[in-house]
Order: sequence, then structure tokens, then C-alpha cells
Amino acid sequence: MDAQYPVQVNLDNCAKEPIHIIGKSQAHGVLLVCDRSNLNITQAGENTSEFFGIPVDELLGKPLSFLLKMPFSGHDFEEGSLPQEVEVNGKKFLVLSHTSEESLVLDFEPLSTVGDPFFFQKQLTGILNKFQEAQSLAQLSSEAAKLTRKMFGYDRVMIYRFDEEWNGEVIAETKNDDMEPWLGLRYPATDIPQQSRRLFLKHRVRIIANVHYTPVPLKPEISPITGKPLDISRSSLRAVSPIHIEYLKNMGVGASLSAAIVVKGKLWGLIACHHNTAKHLDFYQRESCRFLAQMLSTEITLHETSSLLNHSEQAESIRRKLVAQMKSHDNIVEALSRDSVKYLELIDCGGGAIFHINQWELNGNTPTKEQLDSLLNNFIKQQPKSLFWTRNLSALFPEAEEYKKTASGLFSLKISDNKYILWFKPEVVQVVTWGGNPQNKVFYNEKEQRLSPRKSFEKWSEKLTGFSEPWHELDRNTARALRENISHVLLVRQRREIEALNAKLIEANQELELFSYGLSHDLRAPVRGMEGFLKILREDYSEVLGSEGVKYLDMSTGLTQKMNDLIDDILEYSRLGHIEKVEKQKVDTEAMLKEIFELFNLPVNFPRAGITIQSNLPVMWGNRRMLFQLWSNLLNNALKYSSGKEKPVVEVGVTSINDRSTFYVRDNGIGVAENLKKKIFETFQRGVGSKFKGTGIGLAIVKRIVEKHAGDIWVESKPGEGSIFYFYLEPLKVGAYAND
Repeated sequence: MDAQYPVQVNLDNCAKEPIHIIGKSQAHGVLLVCDRSNLNITQAGENTSEFFGIPVDELLGKPLSFLLKMPFSGHDFEEGSLPQEVEVNGKKFLVLSHTSEESLVLDFEPLSTVGDPFFFQKQLTGILNKFQEAQSLAQLSSEAAKLTRKMFGYDRVMIYRFDEEWNGEVIAETKNDDMEPWLGLRYPATDIPQQSRRLFLKHRVRIIANVHYTPVPLKPEISPITGKPLDISRSSLRAVSPIHIEYLKNMGVGASLSAAIVVKGKLWGLIACHHNTAKHLDFYQRESCRFLAQMLSTEITLHETSSLLNHSEQAESIRRKLVAQMKSHDNIVEALSRDSVKYLELIDCGGGAIFHINQWELNGNTPTKEQLDSLLNNFIKQQPKSLFWTRNLSALFPEAEEYKKTASGLFSLKISDNKYILWFKPEVVQVVTWGGNPQNKVFYNEKEQRLSPRKSFEKWSEKLTGFSEPWHELDRNTARALRENISHVLLVRQRREIEALNAKLIEANQELELFSYGLSHDLRAPVRGMEGFLKILREDYSEVLGSEGVKYLDMSTGLTQKMNDLIDDILEYSRLGHIEKVEKQKVDTEAMLKEIFELFNLPVNFPRAGITIQSNLPVMWGNRRMLFQLWSNLLNNALKYSSGKEKPVVEVGVTSINDRSTFYVRDNGIGVAENLKKKIFETFQRGVGSKFKGTGIGLAIVKRIVEKHAGDIWVESKPGEGSIFYFYLEPLKVGAYAND
């Protein structure tokens, strides 16, 4: 159930007052509600007798045709339709219609007699010329106030502008001579609360014809269609908040008209009209006022845009120079703060600071480095967005009270976690004149036994401290662009550094491979010499050495064989690294596997192994010698590491992974630990102890062969349950029969 309109409204709940479901209308017309599906009357104002001569109870439940005894269709009152002139019991009315959920809301206003119905439209012709001749915002606002008063005859017309905190200021005024001037006065944001400001974006013109009117209840208050209060926020007859009525009475206002000034989709201000006595403008006059406010909004937008463009061009020129400096400097901080153009010139400020890798660079008037450390760590880093700005820092961060004369205004730009740029604006002490004391917004009304809005609107001045000049939208746009520039320069610089480092690594790796190749090659001769001496010792001196000596002789022979295997593997790994272009051909996979298993002499070396080879394995495309070595290493490992099982099993096949033909070798051996799945493809890395022979280079050779064939290899395994090595190569190209 939606919130009900509160029984008692006071300033404590004013900001939450649901004025869109107020359930009452003003008294200068009749509010009527129909069911959209059949146009039967479901709700009506209790003043129907006064305007129609028909009691409200006689209208409820009746079709709309019962009231309008004239031809009409439902299309006449559709959403967006023009106002309809109708006659009820000899009286002429103008009907304004709109929809609210399943209801059709009709505002009946007595039709005024206007001498020239196009008078106001003719006046508007000259308004545009007046607006376009204005050279400044002050002149434009003054002209708008004068033209509004001339057209509609209100005793006082003001242009009222909102600031960043939604406080209002009268920036232009025209009035009767005997009235006290309000030009330059400010009013707190609570005078026009948030929900009222939102409604101005929906319903651009709001009239109160008589402040002293008696609100007319809607009967029934709850909609019979939805079972909840009806939203009548778009009704021109909607009643006014009791607090606002009391507020206007306290100001001595008899009637008012407010028209929204909307700039770039945001409520910029109001054309505020006051009259000492009751005053009503009909629909056509209100439309003229709406049109005038719209033209004023357009001109203000043009003024602001023109000013923004001028400043934007200057900022863009400075930013381009800063980018050029950053590209020519090795040090970003120096480029921004110590060259001919400085980052302080981008944004109007009194000083700035750059935080880069735990160091501060200070320029102009700023807090101390110790104060900046606290500001950054205890406040700026807590902000959720990369841009933050305030003109009253000490109100948000009390420590800043110590340096408010230097930094009441703060604008911070986060580049990364350890890079920030800050701009500061000094305190500007100013005397602000309010329309009444803003601290005394309410008083206790003894008679009504409730809170009431203030009665005094006499000029009340206060000195504002701790505030700087405001930051502007252009500052934010400029800072965002600078952040992108800095990020791009840093990214390019990091890419160059990575490329340079990569080149050094490649060079070092090549040198290492050459060293390994040379060292391995040079070691082969002495190892062969050792083999010869060991052979002579076995043949000629075994009897002299005895059984213990022969045992050590056998161990030495085994070590030299291991050294030979290691030298062979290192030479092969180095040789693969020097191959730039791989000569490829079609390779019969099944024939190659048969040849490998014959070479392994399975009945002698692996008599218990069960080998399964999937039938119809696809032809491979690659270098036959390399592929032979790839399969040999994988199959030898599978047989070796499963040999301890009672029934060793090795399976070879092909499957589809990510739409790619992928070969696999499966075994039920010792498996590979999770933390070693990537390391086993590196040189001199083994996933087993000394129980199994190996050099720790075999899988590194396999990986290099796979990479030379534009493929990839990986393992899936569980310790004690076996492993599956998957690999894929560059697919066989259609029409590729070279060396076939």
C-alpha cells in the first residue's frame, strides 16, 4: 500500500511530504476523475455544486456524458490531447486532461473572456529579440523579469537561481515601488524541498490563484480503481502543501505563479511571481508563461555553453601542451609541474600537489606535506570515485580547518592507487544576506500546537568562512581528459619498457641457449673419455677391484650414461630453440606410433603394460622428426610412471575440445600434484623423486615442439590416479602437400 498523505504536516516531515497524493484541489476549478476504460466518474471535487450545479454524490458512478450533454469521444481526452472547451449547465469551461495509471484526470477551469486570444502569442514575438540582445546573464534575467511582469501584471516578479546545495538567490527583480526589494537575498534549500523541485520537472508552470483558498477535498479520497490515493501531481488544480501556503501567508503573498527554468535537463531556477491579492491566469496565459520560461532556459543554455566553449578552448590548448611535455620527459611529475606549461593552468586554483610513488610535488599555495598525507590517506582515498570536489573541505574533513585559508576548496583526481593530482582554492570570506535567518526556519505555533514556518523574512546577514569559489563542470571535463592523457602516456611508456625488457630477455635467453649448447658439446668429449676408462677398468682390472670395486664401477658407468642422456636432451632443447621455420608434411599418426612401440621393445621393457590405441587416428601436419620425439617422450613417461601398477594401462586417442582435434595420452600411473602441473613443462623440473630415471628436460622439449607447431599442451591429473596429457597442433591445411 502506498504512503497515505499525513494527517498532520509540519516541518519535521515536510521534506518527505507526499504532495503528489494530496487528495485535494484548489478552489478556482473542479477536479474530476474517470475510469479510463468506460469514462465513468469515479472521483470528483466536493465543489461540483458551486460550478456545475450538480451535487458530487449525483455525479459519482455516472458516465461522463451525464455531465457533458454534448457530442464527444474518448479520443478528445487522450494523453497529450489539446484542451477542450465544453459547456455544463450553461457555463463554459476549459478541460485539461491527463492520465494517472488507470484513471483519466480532468481539470475543469471556467473559461475566461479574453479580448484578443492571441495577445500573449503576439507578445512572445518580441521576447526572443529582447533575450538575444542581452549581453550577460544578469541582463538576460532582468529582461525576463520585466517582460513577465509586463505580460501578466504580477506585483513582484523575480528570477530565482539555485546553487549547488539548492539554496536559492534572487538574481533579478521587478516590483511595485512600495514593496521592499528582495534582489540579492538568499533562501535555504528547505524553502523549496526536493519533492517540489522534482515536480517542477514534470509540471513546468505552477499557479496558486488565491493563497487564502479553502482546499476542496476529492471524494472519495481513495481511488475505487486502484484502492490507493490517486497521483495528481500533473494536475493544474492540485492543492498546495499546507506548509507552503502558510509560508506564503507569512511573506504577505496573496497569489503566486512559478515557472521552471530548466538548463541541460536540470532545474536551474524559477521565474517566481507574487501578487498581493488573489490572481488567476487561465491556461493560455500559463502556456505563454511556460513558453517564455522555455525561451529563457534556451538562452541561458546558450550563454553557459558559449562561456564553456571559450574556456574549453583555452583548457584544451593547455592540455595539448602538457601532453607534448609528458611525451618529451622521462618523468611525468617534471612534465606536469616544472616545464613551461604547468598543470595548475588547467583549472583556476591557488595551488596544487602531485602525489607520485609516495612523494609529493607541491606548487603554489598548499597545505604542508604532513597535512597532505593525512588528507590523502584519511579522506581522499575513502572517496568512491576517481574525481572528488568540494568548496567547503573543513565541513567534510575537520582537520582541514587548520589550512582553510589555503585549501577551503579541494579538487582531487585519482590516476591510479599511487598517483593523485590535487588542486586547491583559498577561502573566500563573504557576507551573505538571507531572506530571514536561515537558522530559524521554524517556530512553535502555540495556537495551532505545531511547528510553523518562519514569519520573519527581514534581511539577515552572516559571514561565511571556510568556503572557496565553486568548481565548474569544465573543471571536471578537463580533469577527466587529463587523466586519460596521463594514463595513455604511462601505458605507452610501460609498453616500450616491456618491449625493451622482452628484447633483453630474448637476447639473454639466446645467449644462454648458445652457452648451454656449447657447454654440452664440450662436455661430450670428456664424458666419452670417462666411459672409455671405465670400460678398460671393467675389462682389465675387475678381479683386482673385487666385488665392492666393481659395484662402484657400475655406479660410475650409470652416472656417465645419465650425463650422456642429459647432454643429449640439452643439445636437443637448444637445437629446437634455434629452429625458426619448421618444415612440415603429412604424418601418418598410426604408423608413427607403431614404429615407436617397436623401438620401445614392449615385451622386454614393459611386459605388463596394456596399450590401447584409438582406431582411425587423424593424419598430423608437422615435422616428422619432432613429432616422433614428442610422442616418444609422452609415451615413455606414461609407460615409465605407470610401471609400478599391477596392471599398467596406457591409452592413446583423439577428442574434440573447443571444436579443435586434440590428441591425448592417458595412463594410470603416479599422477601429478596440482602445484606442479605447469612446472613439469619447464626445464629441470620433475614431479617425482629419484625412484624414476629422467633428466627433467623431456616435457620441456615436448612443450617446445608443440609451440613450434602453433599448438598447446597441458595435463589433467590426480596424484595416485594417473594423468592425461592433451595437446593440439596447427591443423592440416587443405591443399598442403609439400614434402608429401
